[in-house]
Amino acid sequence: MRITEQLRKPLREANYLNVENTERYRPILRLFYLKYERMKYWLYQEEVYEELRQDPFFADYTMEQCQQDLTALEGWGNLITIQDSKNVRTLEEFKNRRYQYQLSEYTVEIERMVIHLENLFVEGASLEPTLLERIREELSRLSEMQEASVDKTYGWWQNLENDFVRLNQNYQDYMRALNSARAEELMRTREFLVFKDHLIEYLRTFVKALQVNVTVIESYMKQVREEQIEAIVGKIVEYEKNIPRIEVQADPELIRERTLGKWTSIEEWFVGRAKTKNSDTPDRAFLETAGRESEAVRVFDATNEIIRKITRYATRLSERSNMGANRREEYDKVAQMFGKCQDINAAHRLAACVFGIETALHMKGDMPRETDSINSGIFDEEPHYVKLKPRVRNYREKAKRSGIVDRSAEQERIRQEMMEQIKREREMLDGYIKDGTLDFASLPVIEPQIRDVFLVWLSKALEREDETAKTEDGRTYHLAGNREETCVVKCTDGDFTMPAFSICFDD
Repeated sequence: MRITEQLRKPLREANYLNVENTERYRPILRLFYLKYERMKYWLYQEEVYEELRQDPFFADYTMEQCQQDLTALEGWGNLITIQDSKNVRTLEEFKNRRYQYQLSEYTVEIERMVIHLENLFVEGASLEPTLLERIREELSRLSEMQEASVDKTYGWWQNLENDFVRLNQNYQDYMRALNSARAEELMRTREFLVFKDHLIEYLRTFVKALQVNVTVIESYMKQVREEQIEAIVGKIVEYEKNIPRIEVQADPELIRERTLGKWTSIEEWFVGRAKTKNSDTPDRAFLETAGRESEAVRVFDATNEIIRKITRYATRLSERSNMGANRREEYDKVAQMFGKCQDINAAHRLAACVFGIETALHMKGDMPRETDSINSGIFDEEPHYVKLKPRVRNYREKAKRSGIVDRSAEQERIRQEMMEQIKREREMLDGYIKDGTLDFASLPVIEPQIRDVFLVWLSKALEREDETAKTEDGRTYHLAGNREETCVVKCTDGDFTMPAFSICFDD
C-alpha cells in the first residue's frame, strides 16, 4: 500500500454530515442532488430558498440563513459558485454579485453513498452460482482478448470486474446475515425446521458450483502468462486515457497500478499464491494453496461450517421434540404402575426402584482392589477406610508426642566436618600468601570463590580510615601497594582488572 498525500489530507467535503447545522445542510445538498439528477445543474439562492420554505421544518427559515448556509457549503467545497453577469442591467446589480451554485464532484459521490446507506438492506444479498459460471466464461476468453480491439477488451474487463465485485459482496453480505445474532435466535426455534432443508440445499448447490468452477478457473489461470496480462492492461490504460474528462488529467501509471491490483485480487481469490501438497481432506484438494490460502478455500470452509451449524441446530430441535414425546409416554407408564400398588409401602418400594434413593452419597477415588474381576461385587471385597478431616479453618492435626532424642554424637560429627572444611579452606587461602603478603598482581589463575574471599578482605580494610581489618580467623592485616597502577587478576570465569593492592598480615 502506498500512502499518498491525497490519502492523508482531510476530506472537508464530508463535514456537512456531522456538524451543528447538519439538519439544514443536508436538505440543501439533497435538493441540489435531486436537481442534478434532472439535469438542472445550476441553482440561484432564491430557488433554493423557495424550495426549502415549502417544507414545514423550514417555516421560520430566512434568506439571511440561506445565504450563510450556502456560503458555509461553498467553503467546504460542496458547492461551486459562478457570478451571473448575463442578466445584469445596472452597475448596482453587478456589485450585489448574484451567484449561481452547482454541486462539486465529491459531493455528488458522497450523496450517492448516503442514499445507498439510507436504503441499505443486507437481507437482499444472495449466493449466485451463475456469477461463477460467467467469471469462468470470461476468463476462458483471456487469451482471445490479447488480440482483440481496445474497445472490446475494455468491455470484457468491465464485465469481469463487475461480476467479481458482485460475487464477493453478495457472498459476504449473505454470510454475515447467516452468522448474525438474529439468525442464531431463529435457528433455535421450531419454525426453523420448516425451511432448513431448503436452506441447506441452497448452500450445497453453491458449494458444488464453487467446486466445479474454481477447478476450471484455476486451470485457466495457470496457463496465463505475464505478457498476456501486460498486453491487456496496456489496452485498458489506453482506453481510459482516451476518455475525455473536464478538469481531470488521467494518470496512466495510476490506472495501470489500479488494474493490476484488481487482477491480483481476482487471482488470489481463486488461486492463491502457489500450489502446495495435497490436502488431507479430499473435498479441499481442488482448492489447496501454499503460503497464503486462496479466498475460495475460506469461502468453501465457511459455507460448509454454516451447513454443519444448521444441521446441528436442526438435530437438537428434533431431539428435544422427540425427548418430550418419549418422556410423556414414560410418565404415563409410571403413573399406571403406581396406580396398581396395593398400599403405601408397595408404592415406596416402587419409588425406590424407579427414582432411587432420595439423598444418595456418591464417593469415588483411586482405591486398591484385591481382584480385577468384573464379576466381583461390592460386598465381596474388603472395605476401604478413608480418614476424613473437618472442614474448619482453625483445624490442626495433633502433634505426636515423643521423648527427647540424644543427638550429641550427630552434632559432634557435623562440627568436626565443618572444622575440617574451614581448615582446608584456610590452607588453600594461605597458599596464595607469600612472606605474609597477598599481592594481587602476582596471583595465578584462581577460582571465583577464592577471588570473592580476597575482595571481601580488601573491602573491609577500605571501609576503615586506618585501612586495617581482621579475617574470619582473627588475623590482622593492612593494605599496601601502588594504587596508581593497575593489575589483572586472572580467574577461571574471566579476567578482573583492579588497582595493584597488596594485603600485609601483621603476624
